[in-house]
Order: sequence, then structure tokens, then C-alpha cells
Amino acid sequence: MNARAIPRTALGGYLKLVRLPFDAAIAFAPGNGSGAGPALSLALDRADATVRAVAGAVLADPVLQEDARRRRAAADERQRALRLRSEAERKSEHGDERLARRHEQADRRRGEAKRSAQQRRKTAERQREQTSQRAAKAENERRRANEQVAKATDEAIDERERKARLEVLDTEAEALGEREEALAERDEAARLREAASRAKAERKS
Repeated sequence: MNARAIPRTALGGYLKLVRLPFDAAIAFAPGNGSGAGPALSLALDRADATVRAVAGAVLADPVLQEDARRRRAAADERQRALRLRSEAERKSEHGDERLARRHEQADRRRGEAKRSAQQRRKTAERQREQTSQRAAKAENERRRANEQVAKATDEAIDERERKARLEVLDTEAEALGEREEALAERDEAARLREAASRAKAERKS
């Protein structure tokens, strides 16, 4: 073991000892791959790498400096992974929100379509009822009109029959009058003939 390895080993043990309570606290921090826990762990790794880099520069230890560089690179990679993961989670959340909105819009459209269909059915039923009522009313009016026409026709026929009967009675009465007048004239002629005969007989006697 060379002279630089001793302080390097001591520094590593010291940093592990110092990190121990912080690592224990971070283990109970919230977050699973993202959130406060991973962010705190990343900050602690960066602090560890910074201490190692400073110590490497002070001790002129290239191994310690390379270790610090690797730790910083690993921290940068972890930070990039955290950022990508956070972005993926955010996109996933946005996707879930969009999907939920689409489901909500689809449910709303289905509800609107159902209400519209129900309204159309009600309108069609109301129109059918109105059409049926109008047809029934028209049928009643047609029947009443036919009844009125039939009644007027019967009344006209009765009136014509009554007039015809009156004309017949008038004709019969006129004929009876003429017959009675003819009989009276015949009786008068017979009376006159009888009177003439008597007068003639008286002159002869």
C-alpha cells in the first residue's frame, strides 16, 4: 500500500460513516424512483463526489480524482434518469388525464345521444298521437257531415212528397169541384126541361 492509499482509504471510511445517518433517513423519505428520496440521495452522492474531488486535488491523488469524476458522472446519469422518469411519469399522468377526459367526453356524448334519442322518441310518439287525434277528428267531422247530408236529403224528399201529396189533393179537389159543377148544371138543365114540358102541356090543355 503506497502513501496515497492510506488517506484515500481513510477518507472513504470517513465518508461512509458520515453518510450512514443520511442514507438511513433517505431510506424513509417518500418516493419510488422519483420524488424527495431519490433527489436527496442524488444530492448526497454529488456532495460525496465533491469531497472526493477536493481531497484528490489537495492530496494530488489521481485515483481519488478519477473516483470523484466517475461518481459525478454516475450522479449526472442518475439525474438524467430521474428527469426522464419524472417526464415519463408526467406524460403518463397527462395521458391518464387525457384518457379520463376522453372517457368522460364519451360518457357525456353517450348520455346526450341517449337523451336525444329519448326526446326524438317522445316527439315521434306525440306526433303519432296528434296525427291519430286529427284523423279521428276528421273521421267524426266526415261522419257528422254525411249524417247532415243524409238528414237534409231525407228532409228534401219528405218535402217533395208532401208537396206532391198537396198537389194531388188540390187536383182531386179541383176535379171534384168541376164534377159537382157539372152535376149542378145537369140538374138545372133537367129542371129547365121539366119546366118546359109542363109549360107546354099546360098550353095544350
